[in-house]
Amino acid sequence: MKKKNIIISALVLTGLLSYSCSDEFIDVAPTEQVSAQDLSVYNDNAGATGFVNSIYAKFLDWDMSTFSWIGVTSITSDDADKGSTPGDTGSDKDILDALTFTPSTPSFESLFSSNYQGINRANQALQYLPQLNNADQALRARLAGEAKFLRAFMYFTLVRSFGDVPLVDHVPTSSAEDVDMQLTRRNKEDVYAFIEKDLLEASSVLPNKSEYAATDVGRATKGAAHALLAKVYLYQKKWQQAIDQCNLVTGYSLTPSFIEIYKVTGENNAESIFEIQGSGIATGKGIQQYTQVQGARGTGGWGWGFNTPTQNLFDAYTSEGDTERRDATIIRRGMTLYDGRVVGADADNPYYNYKAYSSAYTTQSSTDTNIRYLRYAEILLIKAEALNELGQTSSAIPLLNQVRQRAKISNTTASSQADVRLAIWKERRLELAFEHDRWFDIVRTGQAKSAMAANGKNFIVGKHELFPLPQSFINEAKGRSVQNPNY
Repeated sequence: MKKKNIIISALVLTGLLSYSCSDEFIDVAPTEQVSAQDLSVYNDNAGATGFVNSIYAKFLDWDMSTFSWIGVTSITSDDADKGSTPGDTGSDKDILDALTFTPSTPSFESLFSSNYQGINRANQALQYLPQLNNADQALRARLAGEAKFLRAFMYFTLVRSFGDVPLVDHVPTSSAEDVDMQLTRRNKEDVYAFIEKDLLEASSVLPNKSEYAATDVGRATKGAAHALLAKVYLYQKKWQQAIDQCNLVTGYSLTPSFIEIYKVTGENNAESIFEIQGSGIATGKGIQQYTQVQGARGTGGWGWGFNTPTQNLFDAYTSEGDTERRDATIIRRGMTLYDGRVVGADADNPYYNYKAYSSAYTTQSSTDTNIRYLRYAEILLIKAEALNELGQTSSAIPLLNQVRQRAKISNTTASSQADVRLAIWKERRLELAFEHDRWFDIVRTGQAKSAMAANGKNFIVGKHELFPLPQSFINEAKGRSVQNPNY
């Protein structure tokens, strides 16, 4: 079996987003253990922090957060087309767009392996933090909470994408038992239970957002742990638990102007619960080419032009009278952007993703764009959905209307449980477009077949609810794990 090089090289760098990577595939066993002598180098506050910084750094990777991630979460869905030009497939983005992907489609291997590489970093942090006795005990407890939050975040990505997956809960050795752990799928119920445990433990030790110093902006917080757990419960239809967690997400508020959320000035604002931090100032600290890949292409453009909004999405905003969110989500040919940039009238595609735009760093690989993963608006919609499913529709409607009022559209006319359910699902689409949730949303709510048909795509029930496990993993598992159905 292949072995990993331990990520100690990442730990000697400073700052929240220290970055280094020599990981390969799911086999997350390091080639060497940290000796007592080596560990002593990191036996202080900076060293302890470095172990956890390396987990955050993984979220800057091309494989983790950029091309593959964009492909499997957006281009597959009814919100986005491949974009770019007909001759530029983006490796496999045309296949993802057409829903003709297979276990050999490269983006799934990138998604699978990069998250397990991040989990490996979290497991290493959790193994070594207790041994750093020269580091402040309270700091180590908080850092362990951050590691558990990030590990839960990555497992949530994996279980939503692939269903049953290996549950690697510690740094593996070369023992037969640990080899089996890495190559044997655990049922999704076990994975969800593990995620819940990590988030409950994280929420008990993490500080509130307001309690962090300015130098620690972007770290996981108590509110983030409760918010992610609410979302995890939502996906399992644990309605009351989702409501309970939403009620614990306090100290946040909606940003008055929707477009302000996605500017540099709106990063980590009062609505932000958790976002991945990108910096264009320091080389290598931006999310690798996240802006460049999705930037407008052609005359007056600055990027590759992938992941373009569909006409279906544009029309969904327009039919709702929702120009506020439409014009903050979708760049159009000939449009003047908030910073005065004019998009060429003959750009290659009619629409582009505004939420990925960087005003200051349009053409370079490291930009200042953050990825917004958890926002207070979603907490309102999660709570509304859960309340409605429990028959408390009259309590759900005001929460839905809060989100609509911020978008400057009229209150919902829906009143029955069934109609409010559909209204909430629609609101999630308009509010969260291009925030990497749409595919998972239409699958979990059973809308995928009809939604994809409306966009000219054939969603196969009994197959496409899950992505295929990478064929390379199935081969390496040697019978310990089998492929998802109908691939």
